[in-house]
Amino acid sequence: MLRRLGSAPWPLPALLAWAIAWAVHAMVLKVAGAPLALLAGALAGLTLAWPARTAWRRTIAGAGFPLSALTLGALPALPAPWWLAALAPLALLYPLRAWRDAPFFPTPRRALEGLGDWIQPAPRRVLDAGCGLGHGLAALRRLWPEATFHGIEWSRPLAWAARRRCRFAHVARGDMWAASWAGHDLVYVFQRPESMARVWAKASAELGRGAWLVSLEFAVPGVAPTARLHGARTVWLYRIGAELKGEPAPDPMAAAPARKQRSTDRARGR
Repeated sequence: MLRRLGSAPWPLPALLAWAIAWAVHAMVLKVAGAPLALLAGALAGLTLAWPARTAWRRTIAGAGFPLSALTLGALPALPAPWWLAALAPLALLYPLRAWRDAPFFPTPRRALEGLGDWIQPAPRRVLDAGCGLGHGLAALRRLWPEATFHGIEWSRPLAWAARRRCRFAHVARGDMWAASWAGHDLVYVFQRPESMARVWAKASAELGRGAWLVSLEFAVPGVAPTARLHGARTVWLYRIGAELKGEPAPDPMAAAPARKQRSTDRARGR
């Protein structure tokens, strides 16, 4: 049962963990004191959170009950179901549909350092698919200040904020899967592991030969990357079309400075 819960579509595992934790709390509260009921609810939530696929999912699912209980401790007059009202602003800011693609985790400032040494020539049109507040756009612009930048984000408030934060970019509110990626020299994603096969299918179908797909943290399953960079975070690079059509992928080891060679893992052929 726990294994099935962990593989259920997100955010269903978190919602079930929160609801069941509160149900356990209510049952124990009828036969024991509040401290034991709180402990039982917390243990139930943590147990149900453990099978989640990633650490951030386990954190979200496991922390829901303790945080809501803490809030209710400060406001004891509120009935327990009222803690769910705190999810309303989150649902507005980050709709549940978007959770199936990726949670809101901004690109760290230094995550893409060194990427410009490997992508030659410099891209002219760059897309951040699922740009959030624009942290990825800002990191990409530091690499290629002369490029034209585009971002797409499903959350209306986040897209609005990204447009104002990244006035150098053209940020649209929309579905990254429905919008065309054609015409871009580089597409950057910071998605979930489960989304990467779909990312690759879309990139292969819509990007031109020689364009780049850059993924922070997560690899495309079953596809050999052109390069993998190890820095503040792992960055996966894929050159579209070259290997599929029988041409060797460009050798980034020959193009990059020697200081980068120690931090790069060439993974072609594996």
